[in-house]
Amino acid sequence: MRRWLALLVAATTSLVLIALLVPMALLIRAVAENGAMSRATAAAESVAVAVGTPDLELAVEQQARPVTVFLPGGSSVGVSAARSDAVRLAATGRSVTASAPGGREVLVSAQSPEGTAVIRVFVPDAELMRGVREAWLALLLLGLALVVLGIVLADRLALAVTRPVDGLARVSHRLAGGDLSARAEPGGPPEVRSVALALNQLAGRIDDLLVAERESVADLSHRLRTPLTGLRLDAESLRDPEEAARLQTRVDALERAVSAVITEARRRSAGRGSCDAVAVVRERVRFWSVLAEDQGREVAISLPAAPLPVAVGAEELAACVDALLGNVFAHTPEGAAMSVRLAPRSEGALLAVEDSGPGFEPALLERGNSAGGSTGLGLDIARRTAESCGGRLTVSRPAGGGALVEVTLTAPAAGPEQA
Repeated sequence: MRRWLALLVAATTSLVLIALLVPMALLIRAVAENGAMSRATAAAESVAVAVGTPDLELAVEQQARPVTVFLPGGSSVGVSAARSDAVRLAATGRSVTASAPGGREVLVSAQSPEGTAVIRVFVPDAELMRGVREAWLALLLLGLALVVLGIVLADRLALAVTRPVDGLARVSHRLAGGDLSARAEPGGPPEVRSVALALNQLAGRIDDLLVAERESVADLSHRLRTPLTGLRLDAESLRDPEEAARLQTRVDALERAVSAVITEARRRSAGRGSCDAVAVVRERVRFWSVLAEDQGREVAISLPAAPLPVAVGAEELAACVDALLGNVFAHTPEGAAMSVRLAPRSEGALLAVEDSGPGFEPALLERGNSAGGSTGLGLDIARRTAESCGGRLTVSRPAGGGALVEVTLTAPAAGPEQA
């Protein structure tokens, strides 16, 4: 937008300046020519006064420009010049201005006792254009300065519009990534401020809906556990021990299923958490290292020295790491080496798990597909974990074979966005 506004202002300003400066430049040239011709006419008239007197030659010599006096008898005084048609026309008693090679000539007739004399004053082109080029250069510089000033002002104006819009875009991306604490600071033109207020209202409405959802989940938990408790008491009151045990087992399974559903609903309705990725990855790699040692696998781990916060809860990140490492153990032969690397990135962190197994099939990227190779169902868990914080998951086959799974995690937000 800033570039387009600058181009628009530059084009508009250039058209306006051309419409103003071109006539002004022509006017300056006309004024310079008229001034030179007026001075030449005055010089010719001053010499005409001396025609027919002994002071004619002195009057001619005192002029600063070339002067020629054509006398009636055919002779001439002053600078040598040819009798042109304009001179013969002026000899009839008319004052004439005509073009000549290298400039213009001013011809003034004067009466003497011998007849009509013609005074010729030559005005070179240099005198006709004296000061015109300098004035044109000044106008050009003025025009360029005005164009640059217009572009600078347009850029400042565009920046006042684009800066709030950029802030709105960043807030929108944070909201899309799950950071519901992001808020836009209304600013800029009234329309942009209206959009910022609407976006803040939308974020607040989403918060209200999530609060209502959490309350509904809590109410669901209470409503489901109460009949389950009654059902458990009924099962315990049965006289047949085998039947009571069988029903008790079914009640336990049902309670576990209900608890899992409620826990998942609470997790999805709760706000996005954060954790230290270094601590979580180190702890899960230590857990899986025992099994790796039993299978003769070489495990290489690379972690940053400083804590690396990410916008994912510790439990979700641990489940993601377990899923990726579990895939390696489940779909690669014993003894296949693997490496776990966690590195900081501008957007947050990059978790990479690489193995030396047989590789993977593209169909395994779809939820529910599983086959031989070095990846499996855990990819969907890792993908959902990455996407929950605005990250992404990529799977590739290194040049040396095996599989490389990279999970990009975003950093937790520092606070409300300032547009």
